[in-house]
Amino acid sequence: MPSINMGNLDCVKKRIEEIIKTSPVPEDPIHSKNTLEWLLRLKPDADEALKIAALGHGIERAIRERKVRREAYKGHDDFKTAHALNSARIISEIMEKCEIEKAIIEDVFNLVSQHETGGGDRSNLLGDADAISFFDVNLPLYFTRNTREEVTRRCLWGYRRLAPDLRYLLTRFNYENKDIDALLRDVIAQEGGG
Repeated sequence: MPSINMGNLDCVKKRIEEIIKTSPVPEDPIHSKNTLEWLLRLKPDADEALKIAALGHGIERAIRERKVRREAYKGHDDFKTAHALNSARIISEIMEKCEIEKAIIEDVFNLVSQHETGGGDRSNLLGDADAISFFDVNLPLYFTRNTREEVTRRCLWGYRRLAPDLRYLLTRFNYENKDIDALLRDVIAQEGGG
């Protein structure tokens, strides 16, 4: 993999951060950074392409005119596939403008486009970091905006998506809201974990 010019890399990171700050989803800015933190916990020597992918994997939610609408898709997996592909396209455009090498742009595109539904080891690692981050920082705010049924459905989807050898991490999360704690414990028990 070619090396990335640090100035160009800073350009990409800065632009991703600027866009995600505008997201109508309040947890998106912290989720972006938290996904990177989880990626680095899981793989401390992660390459720059993985780091960029972690920061920008959900960027499409911040661009209203390009946002994928869940109601336009029959199933959650179809929606998530479209969301990932759209985010991958947006990040690629940013990287092109910041003059990142084509091979790295393609690598990031593949990582982001496959992170929701699976692909290679690296995109699966990104998906795991994303899933853990949902439970770490997104869940409390998601809980306030959605019905218990929807939150349970989303938690089950996220739990099942997470690599089996990482699911134990979710048992370590404790929330101020005891209803969220109980819901997550129910999901883990329902799936035979814990």
